[in-house]
Amino acid sequence: MRLEDVIESIEKFKGKKIAVIGDMMLDHYLWGKVERISPEAPVPVIDVEKEEYRLGGAANVVFNIKALGAVPYPIGITGNDLYADQIFSILENLGIENKYIYRDPQRPTTRKSRIIGHHQQVVRVDYESRKDCEKEMEDRIINGLQELISLVDGLI
Repeated sequence: MRLEDVIESIEKFKGKKIAVIGDMMLDHYLWGKVERISPEAPVPVIDVEKEEYRLGGAANVVFNIKALGAVPYPIGITGNDLYADQIFSILENLGIENKYIYRDPQRPTTRKSRIIGHHQQVVRVDYESRKDCEKEMEDRIINGLQELISLVDGLI
């Protein structure tokens, strides 16, 4: 594909309304350096120099759609915790509506923590529920989609 074709495709995408259904996750990064091994176990000790939260999972798709100039409408669930607050805060700062993201007090917000030493991921720690959401949450998601479907140009 020629560069001109890519640019033209991106231009056509601008302003489109896209619904995104999926797992609204929070990616958590801890960057640091390793200068020693733990005396408790043969593992590196990371001296954290930087910490960052980013949108993950379907929320990352929402971010990318916004970056391409379209209007994303995220649909999904989070927990009812401070990590959900972080997702909502990031979305608000980006000017992205969060009306169709529902807080489920029965589950944690999915969070993936990556610990990186000297530019290499050492470990990832996942906080999530792998069980299906309750029927009430499923119904809320379906109702949100039914409300949005006639207003959007696409669905991911």
